[in-house]
Amino acid sequence: MTDKPKASATHSLIAGTIAGTVEGAVTYPTELIKTKMQLQGSQQYIAQGGHVYKGPIDCATTTFKTQGIRGLYRGLAPMLMGNAAKAGVRFLTYDTVKAQLRDADGKLTMPRMMVAGLCAGVIEGGTVVAPSETIKTRLIHDQCMPRPRYRGTADCVRTAVRSEGLAGIYRGVAAVMARQGANSCVRFAAYDTLKQLVVGGSAADAQNIPFAYSFGLGMAAGVITVYATMPFDVVKTRMQSLSAKQEYRNSLHCGWRVASGEGV
Repeated sequence: MTDKPKASATHSLIAGTIAGTVEGAVTYPTELIKTKMQLQGSQQYIAQGGHVYKGPIDCATTTFKTQGIRGLYRGLAPMLMGNAAKAGVRFLTYDTVKAQLRDADGKLTMPRMMVAGLCAGVIEGGTVVAPSETIKTRLIHDQCMPRPRYRGTADCVRTAVRSEGLAGIYRGVAAVMARQGANSCVRFAAYDTLKQLVVGGSAADAQNIPFAYSFGLGMAAGVITVYATMPFDVVKTRMQSLSAKQEYRNSLHCGWRVASGEGV
């Protein structure tokens, strides 16, 4: 009996790691554009001469024209490492917490499923996501400056640790944990709710859902999750920027400054 849960957890860890790496590599240009758009509202960003884009399309075309295809993948290395570790931790934690929350009949209610997702997101955010996101954000921010100073990922890490200690690569960890917790909680809940609406309450139907339906439901759940968690994501990005230490006292202050100065 004990070998089966261990094998299941190992499979979840491997599957999550592979999925996270592939996802990060395929979607990274959109992640870079999103991060640049979130950074440019900062007063310090503008004061330091950061490039201001008219919109996502202008951001993509300008980056490509001035820096080539490599410019669209600036900061990919820490993102890939973080995504692989994040997905592994998420799958492993989610499965472990789910197993503890099942009732005597082995069933898992929606609230308990959301708690499992929340726990997985908070743990991944506080352990592996915060440092990888900080390095990724700083590399992207540096790319937008008139005179970039980082030679690459390793140089960025060394500079951050040398000047601020380990706390430097964990800047904005509260916002990261909030985003990741909400992300996992909303995503799992949205997907399960949409699946119930499509296939009904039959457990057999839920198990035999066609791939096209599953793919569509996953996309819909992803859209819902993005809109629900975007405020946390903006605060996270601003807190991890190069000018965060001079501009914000903490994540709450950052959120207030963004909302009061730029609106919701």
